[in-house]
Amino acid sequence: MRSIRTLIMLATVFAFHLLASAQAVRSDDFKNRYKLKEAVVLSRHNIRSPLSGNGSALGKLTPHQWTVWSSAPSELTSRGGALETVMGQFFRKWLVDQGLFPENYVPDADEVNIYANSMQRTIATAQYFTSGFMPMANLKVNHRFAPSKMDPVFNPQLTKTSPEFRKEAMSQIAAMGGKKGIVGINEAIGPEYALISEVLDLETSPAASEGGIKAFDNYNTEIMLDKWKEPSMKGSLKDANSASDAFILQYYEEPDTLKAAFGHNINRDQWRQIARIKDVYGDVLFTAPVVAANVANPLLRYMFDELNSPDRKFTFLVGHDSNLASVMAALGVEDYTLPQAIEQKTPIGSKLVIEKWQGADGKEYGSLNLVYQSVDQLRDISLLDLDNPPMIVQLKLKGLTPNADGLYPMEDLMRRFEQAIHAYDAIPDEI
Repeated sequence: MRSIRTLIMLATVFAFHLLASAQAVRSDDFKNRYKLKEAVVLSRHNIRSPLSGNGSALGKLTPHQWTVWSSAPSELTSRGGALETVMGQFFRKWLVDQGLFPENYVPDADEVNIYANSMQRTIATAQYFTSGFMPMANLKVNHRFAPSKMDPVFNPQLTKTSPEFRKEAMSQIAAMGGKKGIVGINEAIGPEYALISEVLDLETSPAASEGGIKAFDNYNTEIMLDKWKEPSMKGSLKDANSASDAFILQYYEEPDTLKAAFGHNINRDQWRQIARIKDVYGDVLFTAPVVAANVANPLLRYMFDELNSPDRKFTFLVGHDSNLASVMAALGVEDYTLPQAIEQKTPIGSKLVIEKWQGADGKEYGSLNLVYQSVDQLRDISLLDLDNPPMIVQLKLKGLTPNADGLYPMEDLMRRFEQAIHAYDAIPDEI
């Protein structure tokens, strides 16, 4: 007989799943009162190989060999393509169920817009998604440059900088660490640094033997905020982030969990600890309010235009975790928890879905959800449908009050976009 503790844990997991999937299938009563008019989706690419290979600095952080990937460094893997196709199929079933499109619909050029950053992993993600989303339509994936080049719309670069901007940005970043500032940020993830060092076997790595990194103990993270460049850093947080990123991807890609952890027997909570390093890294670089307003401005403008395009029904934008993190921070999304995920901010393949609804009262409403595949769905390449949906977490906006159905008046949501866009105008720039 299962223990009471086990039953409580199972009930909690089940409750989390119900909460996260509550928006997957709307009730008949909801459908009678609201009609879906449009959806704008900002997606992170699906599973890719690490940004660098075994012979790189990343490779030297461990005596072990990373997984043999099915793609070149930084490119979408075969598993990533399969998972994105499955997600596209779910979106098709969801939008058909909501009455936005009939089954096997072939839209005109104004109704559906698929736009990806000009990197292999983002273009490929969009291609796989569309094959599942509208397999009869032969949808065109729009991208502006030959791969692999960053499109300014998706490039999380700083386009305004000044001493005043850097001072404000550094103040907001330091506040994440409390009284100890940058050092406090690092101290808070000290246990995570220790765990990832153990799993890497860092002490016996080539980096350690060559007189390089022996421990993640440089807590004085240096932040670089240079014009026309992405925010960047030096220090242990950056070094540990590259290993965290590779481990997370390896855990999704490698069926053997023991092999994925280089022979260490670690549990799901410990994988979440490893992923937390990457979550913190992204927060530090991209979610300080003044930084988010700076780097997210092109995407905010593009999404605002799509939401106001009279003929558009569905927009699918494919970028990166930095895009989702900065856009959500700029819009003032409240803190959230992601059940059944080890990445707690922007999981691989996750999607910010903005829905526009027409109410029976004649008014328009909007809602925001974060849609992502659970760890088990990622690792098992689970088929998705309305009975087995991905995880769907409804997001809330600071300072705005939703109605009883969790929807915001569309004019309030559009005003929030305008505020986020105009926040960029207030950023001081060097002459």
